[in-house]
Amino acid sequence: MAIAGEHAAVNSSSADRRSQHQRRRRHVWAVAYGSFNPRRRATRRSQEHHIQFVDWHDAHLLAVALGIVLLSSIDAFLTLNLLTQGAQEVNPVMEQLLYRNIAMFATVKMALTGLGVMTLVVLSRCRVFGKFRVDVGLYLTLAAYAALVFYEFSLLDPTL
Repeated sequence: MAIAGEHAAVNSSSADRRSQHQRRRRHVWAVAYGSFNPRRRATRRSQEHHIQFVDWHDAHLLAVALGIVLLSSIDAFLTLNLLTQGAQEVNPVMEQLLYRNIAMFATVKMALTGLGVMTLVVLSRCRVFGKFRVDVGLYLTLAAYAALVFYEFSLLDPTL
């Protein structure tokens, strides 16, 4: 009987602990802390349907992320070269930044690309519409930037 009483005491104390502040609700802290002290390499339950954070990502995602950022910077450089040859910026927001301040254009372009890539890497194990993993979106973004840079190279005037 004493064992059953001790077991009940343990269960009641753990129930009291759960009613306190939930540490699992601190997603931003978990991502920031896990960036420097990675421990969670996989999600706990594969059937969970909410956003699942891990703090250890696949190594190939670094190469994809760096490729996207590199191609984005090449795209910015080629855009500036094409504008000197008479081309026009298609994105109206970037067009406004471009004509106001070229340094601001480059800064905003790199910041938006970097934040977008970081977000996709953090959410890489999630699924979009319950079917497609987010890391597939990273590969599609890399392919789109590669196609865009190839297209911009083809537009360059070889005589200049």
